[in-house]
Parts: sequence; C-alpha cells; structure tokens
Amino acid sequence: MMERAGVTVEHIHMLDHTIPPGVQPDLTEHGWDRDDWPMIWDKVKAADILVVGTPLWLGEESSVCRVLIERLYGMSGLLNDKGQSIYYGKVAGSVITGNEDGIKHAAMTISYALSHLGYTIPPQADCGWIGEAGPGPSYGDEKDDGGRVGFDNDFTQRNTTIMTWNLMHLARLLKAAGGYDNHGNDRNAWKAGCHFGFENPDYRS
Repeated sequence: MMERAGVTVEHIHMLDHTIPPGVQPDLTEHGWDRDDWPMIWDKVKAADILVVGTPLWLGEESSVCRVLIERLYGMSGLLNDKGQSIYYGKVAGSVITGNEDGIKHAAMTISYALSHLGYTIPPQADCGWIGEAGPGPSYGDEKDDGGRVGFDNDFTQRNTTIMTWNLMHLARLLKAAGGYDNHGNDRNAWKAGCHFGFENPDYRS
C-alpha cells in the first residue's frame, strides 16, 4: 500500500546483519569485532516512517526486537537542528505475528519505547495476526490449496490498512509542518537556562 501511494519502502531483516545488543552508537568501540548498526542507522535516520515487525515468543516481542529498541535508544542523545530528539517529526508503528497471545501487549511495549524516544505514534498504529494456539504455520506460510496462511483474515487486513494510511497521513502532516515547533522542547535551550515557563517549586522557604 505504501509503495502504491508513492512511498519508498525498504525491508531490513535484523538477522541478515551483525547487530550486537547495547546502547552505544558503534559497539566495535566497546569490544565487539563487528557492528552493522551504523549502516542500518543511516537508513533509519533518513526514514520518515518506521514499522517494527516482530514474532511473539512467550507472549513478548523477540529478543532481536529488543536489540533494535536498545540500538535506537543508543542514538537518542542525538538532536535535530531544532535541538529536539533526532526522532521528532518521524512516525512509527508495529506488526506482530505468532501462535500465542500477546499482539496488543507487544504493540504497547514497542509503541511506548518509540514514543519515549521521540517518534510520533498515530492512532491504531499496530496490526498483527496470531494462528491457532500451539505449534502451527506462521503468517504467510503456503497452504495446501496454494493460498497463504492468514492472508484472508479480515481483522488483520483492516488493521494493517488503517495503520498504513494513518502512518502516511501523519508523516505527511508532520513533513508539511516542518516537524514540531521547538518551543518547550529545545534541549539546547534548556541546557542554556531557558526553561519555557517551568517554575521549580522551592518548599524550603
């Protein structure tokens, strides 16, 4: 849907790369022999929309997904040219699949983490599919009749569509507005002493 709407889309599979866990921009400076994150970061930084996909393991997002969040967190000290989080003006959502409960729980965790870093989360910015409880086929696996598992699920189709369009709508709005006004959220100004009307109560007097 994004590509048909004129959005450039790139899929990045974390396990195709060597991306160690941690919260540093480049972990080769901290004992690791290889770290592909700086290359991935260039793509993330350039993107207006980030969609995080993860399977469910024991009702939670995967450990690989947590590594992604850690590495995104490791870049959160970077600021844009307005003195805001580098993630301001960008939008994010999530896609979750599996054979056990946990879609909404994982979406909640991922959405909070991305929002805390500075991403804007539009309404209904998650979608997912879970099969019958227990071992079984994964979303997109080929069925005996030649179809694909989960592709005919109306609930998944609907939520995927709503998430996709809301991501694009909000990304366009933020782009057209030049992002967020930096009054009240300029970290450089705060550091310089401008506290935007915040009064620190002193109860000792």
